[in-house]
Amino acid sequence: MSSTDRPARLKLARQDAGFPTAAAAAFRFGWNRNTYSSNENGNADFSYRRAKVYAAAFGVRPEWLYEGQGTPDTDVTAVARPPFPRMVPVIGRVGADTEGRVLFATGQEAGDLAPIPPGGTEKAVALLIVGHSMRGVADDGGLIYFEDQRTPPTPDMLGHMVVVETAGDEVLVKRLLRGSKAGRFDLESVVGDTRQNCKLRWAAHITAIIPPHQARRIIRSGGV
Repeated sequence: MSSTDRPARLKLARQDAGFPTAAAAAFRFGWNRNTYSSNENGNADFSYRRAKVYAAAFGVRPEWLYEGQGTPDTDVTAVARPPFPRMVPVIGRVGADTEGRVLFATGQEAGDLAPIPPGGTEKAVALLIVGHSMRGVADDGGLIYFEDQRTPPTPDMLGHMVVVETAGDEVLVKRLLRGSKAGRFDLESVVGDTRQNCKLRWAAHITAIIPPHQARRIIRSGGV
């Protein structure tokens, strides 16, 4: 296939990566659904920079995806290269204030990706740390990974930093403590006051914290 078959290659890469629809892939990686669909159906072309984002997400070579050079997993120059790591979306930022709120997709270019952490699953996502409210635990510019599983808190989470959603629609990064009321939890901040007896919709273990210098190396921008 030639460069004119770019949309067809994109569709093939998406299907081979296990995503049955364009919408499913866009949702999984945090891409704009209309933009991705237009790239795949040929209504809008995409740049080589964007091709690299799609290639990383679907596990193919960007040269093949963009220009049709070689095969999806073989470089035409025959220079040995390591396989692209599986990538997960950077869905927002956290730590800009003492409350440890998660701001979804705020200040992030659509489609920013980071490599899946060791032991991560297809539900893994990442948060960019902004500010110094968690200094010493998670520093400004680093990454926090968690499994976006949306399940209730479990006893093994007590005493640990976790990601939670409260009954008031806030998503926070806090240390989980047992509350004084049945079924309620205290949420301790690294800096700031402890919230007491909070009702939670779900909680998730933090699976990895990546320091800023390493995070800068591994984040792949999704901007076109």
